[in-house]
Parts: sequence; structure tokens; C-alpha cells
Amino acid sequence: MPSRSSPVYASAASPAYESYTPSASSSSSENIIYGGTSSYAPPRKAWVDPKSLANCGDASQIQGNVSPYVKQLILNTFIAYGAGDEHCFGHSVAKAVKFVDISAHESHEKQGRMEATTVAEILVSKSMLNGAGMLHGGCLAFLIDNCCSTPLVALGLIQNINGVGVTQSMNIMFHSPAPVGSCLRIISTSIAMGGRIMSARCEVINKKTGGVVASAYLNKMQPTISKL
Repeated sequence: MPSRSSPVYASAASPAYESYTPSASSSSSENIIYGGTSSYAPPRKAWVDPKSLANCGDASQIQGNVSPYVKQLILNTFIAYGAGDEHCFGHSVAKAVKFVDISAHESHEKQGRMEATTVAEILVSKSMLNGAGMLHGGCLAFLIDNCCSTPLVALGLIQNINGVGVTQSMNIMFHSPAPVGSCLRIISTSIAMGGRIMSARCEVINKKTGGVVASAYLNKMQPTISKL
């Protein structure tokens, strides 16, 4: 069994990253548990149902106050939907993502409405660079698209709503470059969840310098099943 400080990989870790250990989160899994039941069932036919996916990866070391069940379903969804198999676009990049915290809380500013936040980390490898030797903007957009979707999945599981959708729009602001070897901390938070439209925000931070690499807003929607 890995220690509490061991990284949690989306799937089997690349050998180049085996020695990388993210810092422990300040959140504790001993806080109030949200979504601790396995009785989740989407109210209508869903495009992707997190409960129906096979277990992928080990979520036991992810910090945060949501239940282990919810953490595992989010990891399953990220791997199956975000990473796909070895032939899918960005597969090796998605495999290198490590989730370190998944939490939820009632927002006082939103009159007690629930918010979910996920924190993931990744090391910038050579295969993620552009010709100038910096993290490629398209690779960063891929990471934001997938990581920023996870708090919506979490919130959906907590509220018994399907939070898996297709991306409708994504607005990214690039603030600073990230060279090879940079550890990026991707912090994503839900904003709103309606009947079909869902939104979240994201900040990508250089863990060593504290500088913001990118910030983004993401809108997702539930697709019409008959059109897929």
C-alpha cells in the first residue's frame, strides 16, 4: 500500500514520474463526508453514467471530504472519458495527471449552494512542449478541459444529478510559460449546474513559483442522446 504522501496517478504511472511526490493537501478525509452512498442513480438516461464505469486507478490516497466512493467514480470517469485507451488523443498526458484532493462545501456567498473543488498535479514532460521548449497551449487546453470537468462530476454525484457533459465553450487566458520539469497544480471549482448547462472555473499554477500559468472558464452541456 502506498503511503499517505504517495501520488495518485490516473492510471499506471510513467517510470519517469515514479519518484515524484505531491505535497499533502490541507484538507482531511476525516471532515464531513459528502456523497457517501453507492445508491446514486441518474434521474434520466445519461450519456456517460459514472456508476457504470469500471474501476480504474486507486483513489484511496486522494485527500478531501467527499466519500471514497465519489472519489473513485470521479477517477473512473476521468480515465474512461478523459484519457481513453492508448489510441486516444492525449492519452499519455492524461495518464500522468494525479488527483490530490476532491472536496465539497456549502458556499456562504451562494446562500448555502454546494460547490465542489478538485486539485490535480502534473509534471511537464518533453512530449508536452512546443518548438520553443515551453508547455504547448493545446496540451494545456486539453488538461483544463478534462480537469475542469471533474468538479461538475463530483457535484452531480453529491446532488444525484449527472454531471458528465460535452464541452460547449472554453475561455482560456494564458498568463505565463511553463518549461519542462514544471509541476503544475490544476485547481478546478464548480460554478453552476442547471438542467443541461454546467459551468466551472480553473487556475493552473506553477507549484514551485506560485505563478499563474493559465486561468479558464468552462461550459458543458448534456448532449441529446438521439443526436450521438
